[in-house]
Amino acid sequence: MNTVDTLHFAFRSLTAHRLRTVLSASGIAIGIAAVVLLTSIAEGIQQFVLSEFTQFGTNIINVTPGKINTHGASLGAIGSARLLTIEDAMALKHSNYVQYVNTSVMGNAEIRAQGRSRRVTVYGQSPDFPQVFNMNVATGQFLPADDPRNPRAYAVLGSKARTELFGNNNPLGETLQVGASRFRVIGVMESKGQVLGFDLDDTVYIPTTRALEVFNREGLMEINVAYQPNAPLAAVTEDVHRILVARHGREDFTLTPQQQMLSTLTTILDVLKFAVAALGGISLLVGAVGMITLMHIAVSERVAEIGLLTALGATRMRIRVLFLVESTVLSTLGGLAGLIIGTSISWLLKLLVSGLPVNIPWDYVLAALGLSMFIGLAAGVIPAMRAANLDPVDALRAE
Repeated sequence: MNTVDTLHFAFRSLTAHRLRTVLSASGIAIGIAAVVLLTSIAEGIQQFVLSEFTQFGTNIINVTPGKINTHGASLGAIGSARLLTIEDAMALKHSNYVQYVNTSVMGNAEIRAQGRSRRVTVYGQSPDFPQVFNMNVATGQFLPADDPRNPRAYAVLGSKARTELFGNNNPLGETLQVGASRFRVIGVMESKGQVLGFDLDDTVYIPTTRALEVFNREGLMEINVAYQPNAPLAAVTEDVHRILVARHGREDFTLTPQQQMLSTLTTILDVLKFAVAALGGISLLVGAVGMITLMHIAVSERVAEIGLLTALGATRMRIRVLFLVESTVLSTLGGLAGLIIGTSISWLLKLLVSGLPVNIPWDYVLAALGLSMFIGLAAGVIPAMRAANLDPVDALRAE
């Protein structure tokens, strides 16, 4: 009994017991489909979240007041020897690696214009804000490069805030009241939509110093440093650290590179994706148990057949190979069917459900397919050994 005969015999056995073959393969197919579908959604969500963060650039270092000490608690602005100031930002512009510096203050305030009012998020920003965060102005201009300690009272509207207050009218040159202060509208930003739950269109941008007055704050919430893309991160961080320590006298601030945040976020999302794949793998495990059970049943049903093969000269090794081939072919067919089902459902979800991020991770798909073949091989080992160890005389009597 050569290899060709073994393969031919295995396929004839599978087609002769169609129901058993379908039941065995369906368990593996469902497991593979579950892995493909769950990992596709997880991969899509991962890429969506990362794209939301990276659309504002990656060569940014965020400077916040307060130092995270060895006890793990942030002292914040209260524990700082000095708050972050406009002067700190001006000093950082002299760094060898810095391209742009933005000072940031954020709050919620009521805005009024032309008899209409609404409560929106108000950002105090520097003139470098569009360059730092890849934002564009649709109409007019962004905040001009005034003296940051005494800027003019100008305001730039988000696209939604402009529509709500001015409708289709041109807002440029109109007066906008933010809290108790008045500003002149000089621009409207391009629509950005919602990013991680924050509506960037329902906003107003005013100079940072003016925002400090509106919200009655003494210090900045954050300084954003955009450095040269080809600059080494370690050197940039060290230079920013040196400048601020020289001004504050000690390290009472925290530097958070955007690349570090993205690296941490990627690690977390990778772990979540692996956990989701493991959940889908439970279905694959259930299918493997079902295959082992059905292969044992197949051996019991074919005792006389095994005895006849042995009597005709088939070796114990050939009997083992026969059952291993059957189980491997079963699992491979089930894996391919599950792959087709899982990818089809993923594409349908992507087409039918608007906004659902779905992306098929082919590395996980190929790994699942390889795992299904391994499961088939492993599931057939014990039944194959049992079949090979049958006494041919007793096997023939079983008929």
